[in-house]
Amino acid sequence: MSEQASAQNDQQRRYREFMDLLPLTLALAGLPPSEVGRYYTEQQIETRLFAVRHAYKAGRGLVKEIITK
Repeated sequence: MSEQASAQNDQQRRYREFMDLLPLTLALAGLPPSEVGRYYTEQQIETRLFAVRHAYKAGRGLVKEIITK
């Protein structure tokens, strides 16, 4: 397998992992949906991104912990 194909497979695997964890991530982040017609400020978006990043790390860690037991 070429290095490029291996890198592409790894990228696809990480994408699938992210998509599989997305429902858990959003549930752990606990972010409310926006109101219709209202937009988030840049500060609010950054805060939400912070929450999602940390929820993803926690969710990924939880799943790894569960499948290794």
